[in-house]
Amino acid sequence: MGPKVRSRRPFPKLQDVSYDSDGLDAELAGLGIEMIAPNRRNRWKTQDGRPLRRYRRRWKVERTIAWLQSFRRVRTQDEVKAQNFLGMVQLACIIILLRLISG
Repeated sequence: MGPKVRSRRPFPKLQDVSYDSDGLDAELAGLGIEMIAPNRRNRWKTQDGRPLRRYRRRWKVERTIAWLQSFRRVRTQDEVKAQNFLGMVQLACIIILLRLISG
């Protein structure tokens, strides 16, 4: 029995306002990728807002990654084994949660 092959369906790309352009939108659409970016102020073509719900949660992910990067063992990936690195990431998450709970 051979290895399982996953479908290579691309994920939507969450981008900043600076990526909002018709050319890039058309290029990504040609590759089958949906780009989600808030519109620039001077933009006439607007989105209906539904895909931007994902964009609103993006800052939470970026903030969490920034908190994880404050731990040297996670930032530099000194661990050779993936299990050890995963353990360091989990330990960093526990420390972050304890700091948030304790105030």
